[in-house]
Amino acid sequence: MEDLGLFGPDSVTWRVMGEPILLVGGFRALLMQGLHPRTMRGVLQNSALMDPAEAWSRFLRTTEFVRVRTYGTLSEVEKAGRRVRRIHARLTGLDPDTGERYRLDDPDGLRWVHVGEVDSYLSVARRAGVRLSDDDADTFVGEWRRAAEVVGLDPADVPGTVAEMRDYIEGERPGLGFVPEAAHPLLLSLKAPLPLMLTPLKPALPAVTLLAFATLPRWARRMYGLPATPVGDLWATATLRALHTGLHFVPAGVRYAPDARRARRLMAA
Repeated sequence: MEDLGLFGPDSVTWRVMGEPILLVGGFRALLMQGLHPRTMRGVLQNSALMDPAEAWSRFLRTTEFVRVRTYGTLSEVEKAGRRVRRIHARLTGLDPDTGERYRLDDPDGLRWVHVGEVDSYLSVARRAGVRLSDDDADTFVGEWRRAAEVVGLDPADVPGTVAEMRDYIEGERPGLGFVPEAAHPLLLSLKAPLPLMLTPLKPALPAVTLLAFATLPRWARRMYGLPATPVGDLWATATLRALHTGLHFVPAGVRYAPDARRARRLMAA
């Protein structure tokens, strides 16, 4: 039988992750990650975010990891996971508030990144109009425990339902905040380092970043120093839904990436 990796055609994950609107969810996940002080400082202290060559290569590595983890075979997923775990294990960060040095594979940080990613994909998908029942949403969160194991977490230590995920996020809020040494993501989006071939896309990045901000919970937007009102929530949901609906007029052969097209064929079969 064909090795279909962590999820397969019966999974909610395959049904959700191929939708192009999830690009906004990816940006939102990065914004959620940026509110965990130690995680953000670990990134700042170990990567040259504004070096065009480094930033772009890092983006490509992250994109490839997400692709392999979602659609790759079990051996491909394990190989990618070993690489990520090896990198995290040898890197450290320094907390300037306490003077403590910590490892980037600290479970608390990894757990926050994992939950921020799952919450972002699920929130954007549901608000955009991807058809998901409450049971589907719980199944999606549970399926992603397998992804948590890939980066070195114990699946039993991460939320397995939407309710557990919301409780976890609420419990983490007192320790969250945007660190002062980090550049604001909106400013970064205005001067994003892109390779020459992607320069035409540069004007769209601030708009995508702004939409991703608008999809955050109000408390998270306030931590970034941005307005947080019910009107913003309504605008974000309406915009996501309009974009998702509009993308359905794009032929499937263009709208979906090759792995997503293969997944759709397998799901249909």
